[in-house]
Amino acid sequence: MNAIEVNRLSKSFGRVRALSDVSFTVGRGELFGVIGPDGSGKTTLYRLLCSLLKADSGMVCVDGFDANSQMREIRRRVGYMPGRFSLYPDLTVRENLEFFATLFGTTVDEGYDSIKAIYSQIERFSQRKAGALSGGMKQKLALSCALVHQPSVLFLDEPTTGVDPVSRKEFWEMLDALRQRHITIVASTPYLDEVRHCERVAFLSEGRVMGIGTPEVILEQHAAVFNPPPLPGFHAVAACPDDTSCREEQDTGSEDTVIEVNHLVKAFGAFRAVDDISFSVKRGEIFGFLGANGAGKTTAMHILTGLNQPTSGTGRVAGFDICTEHEHIKRHIGYMSQNFSLYQNLTVAENIRLFAGIYGMNDREIARKTDTLLTQLQFMEHKHDLVGKLPLGWKQKLAFSVAIFHEPAIVFLDEPTGGVDPATRRQFWELIKDAARRGITVFVTTHYMDEAEYCDRISIMVDGKIGAIGTPDELKRQFRQPDMDHVFTCLARQAKRSSN
Repeated sequence: MNAIEVNRLSKSFGRVRALSDVSFTVGRGELFGVIGPDGSGKTTLYRLLCSLLKADSGMVCVDGFDANSQMREIRRRVGYMPGRFSLYPDLTVRENLEFFATLFGTTVDEGYDSIKAIYSQIERFSQRKAGALSGGMKQKLALSCALVHQPSVLFLDEPTTGVDPVSRKEFWEMLDALRQRHITIVASTPYLDEVRHCERVAFLSEGRVMGIGTPEVILEQHAAVFNPPPLPGFHAVAACPDDTSCREEQDTGSEDTVIEVNHLVKAFGAFRAVDDISFSVKRGEIFGFLGANGAGKTTAMHILTGLNQPTSGTGRVAGFDICTEHEHIKRHIGYMSQNFSLYQNLTVAENIRLFAGIYGMNDREIARKTDTLLTQLQFMEHKHDLVGKLPLGWKQKLAFSVAIFHEPAIVFLDEPTGGVDPATRRQFWELIKDAARRGITVFVTTHYMDEAEYCDRISIMVDGKIGAIGTPDELKRQFRQPDMDHVFTCLARQAKRSSN
């Protein structure tokens, strides 16, 4: 008997057809993947499988129960970890766990054996608020909450988005252990290395199943989506015709240094989130700022963008002092956060106009550049659409374009492509490439190590310090590793902080 049976499932929201005639089965104890580009219907499918939505037509059967008529039985038997962590940030680790146990009519003590292997890794932080946890710790807590009632089927909707590569590997090791207990797992992920952990995968596109099979077969059949050709090699700092002379000029002069940091420290009590870091970044450079969750990179970025003040040390960004001129810094940079700095209830055009006005652009210039931008992004017919209704990849491209709309000296990108399919990520990096060619410095954090290969130089933080800095090729030679994923893992595993 199959653990999950889906037959000719369809679901619409108004005129939007989210799922159309979807059918597949999942065997008991199978690790089954659901993959596809943004807006393909994956999250809608999960909500139907968990009986959180009702289908317009078709049948869903989970663990032998019908999703339309036996919702209560299904909810007792499934665990669900949505894409955005289902944790309450103001509750402690223990309080979150107790809350989810109560929802399912059990207790932490009763379900402890089923979560011991995972929860024991974070149990010493039981009194810490969930909002203060690193990405890896949130993962482990959210998975513990989904398992505390001992479900037979586990649904995971992109659970590792925004988590560093080492923590992702640890997460999938935990899933492999759950398979040994014959728990059926259905997982979606934009990471190809994670897709290959699945026994079979279903590829969704525009609400339809385009193929079901082993990861190798599906990824090969749909390579245009999942394995687009890499961007051709480029060096963004070469903003003049003669690449060699340009680099020599930049190396010998300070006029092209747009970020300079010396002995920067940020302490929270006795804890040094940023611990004596020094580096510089050139005009037009794509500078990768990497590190595991909790390494201190986001804290450092907040200081550089004028959102926080250092405890000690000096630095200049776009020519302004980070200690005394942070308001000037804010006006001369662009910033795109992990959660997108766009207003979901405003239209595309309204968002552009709002942020352009904040950056001091006049109405005539805003109107002229808005039409040019919308044409470039092929968004003209969506000019009056609410941003909240756009697919994730569209939001990201719009957020980046808004961040550089005023042609800043530097744009800071904090994990800008989290949760996006490979083809859309490639398009996003084409935008980055074009911005760098225009002389805009790009300061970017990412957990995708293939994206790290596109950077001119990379800094990798470990325990608040810079563990290594150099070009991708230099770092691979220095650590004798074949790619940046192995370099990152090598350094991240040297961390001594117990934050992940």
